[in-house]
Amino acid sequence: MKKIPLATTFGIEAPSNLNIDAFVDDKNPYIPSKHDYVFRKDQVRDLLAFLSNSYGDAYYLTGPTGSGKTSLVCQIAARLNYPVQQITCHGRLGFNDLVGQFMMSNSSMTFVHGPLSVALREGHILILNEIDLMDPAELSGLNDIIEGSPLTIPQNNGELIKQHANFRLIVTGNSAGQGDPSGLYTGVMQQNLAFMDRFRMMVVDYPEPSVEKSILNKRLEALGVPVDSVMDVVIDNMIKVANEIRRLFMGSVDGAGALTVTMSTRTLIRWVNIMVNFRRAKNVLSYSLERSLTFRAEPAQREAIHRIAKDIFGDNWETA
Repeated sequence: MKKIPLATTFGIEAPSNLNIDAFVDDKNPYIPSKHDYVFRKDQVRDLLAFLSNSYGDAYYLTGPTGSGKTSLVCQIAARLNYPVQQITCHGRLGFNDLVGQFMMSNSSMTFVHGPLSVALREGHILILNEIDLMDPAELSGLNDIIEGSPLTIPQNNGELIKQHANFRLIVTGNSAGQGDPSGLYTGVMQQNLAFMDRFRMMVVDYPEPSVEKSILNKRLEALGVPVDSVMDVVIDNMIKVANEIRRLFMGSVDGAGALTVTMSTRTLIRWVNIMVNFRRAKNVLSYSLERSLTFRAEPAQREAIHRIAKDIFGDNWETA
């Protein structure tokens, strides 16, 4: 292990002499690629504490679609040189798929270890994305693993894999494990209480406007677009549009939202990308909004979203 400065590594406020541990080996192919990322202090603090010592817990990150749950973990891991195994869950994914399976190799059947087996043996982070889409009965196989027990693989002659001290289990979901009463996320299942009792929780919401603006400005710089006064206003207005769409998507505590699509940070970045790529097109803001989001909305909702954008942008909506 080596020491790295917390403040400069993650771009957050911290004492200049505060260092954290990182792995020396930066060549492991399972280390995520490092990208520009705007970290939030509380999230970094909590995840670093978990990675340092899990105390027998796993970690559950919940939040709306495209809020950056997986990228948060991967970008922290990238800076720590922490290898990551990850898989996206679905209704047909079974526990044995995580463990491994026999596959044909050189005319014979060979057992190929799955992401759980590899992460346990090698001391990697295992990320299970969209965990709430997986059958709770299958996930119960992880209960003993979270508590530190070794993994036994009966189908591979009873192979026993003891847990590496650096193994960590992190999952993400659009729900918090209690199902989706809003009906916005098809396929989400309520998870077993005994399983959920083994997790620390974090809510990853959409970034504050100032953070999102920093993300979009970095994206413009990467695209070679100067962030002048005109573009500064455009970015501010795009974020206002996004937040109004989110408000209408989420609705209130007592009722469903007026929209069935939302603008995640991921979609917001896509809007910027397409706007820059087609900057010479007529009505480029509307053109790029359609292709990044509203072409997948119902016609009435598409019209409503474009009306919101026109109201926010004013005269610049059709002249940009």
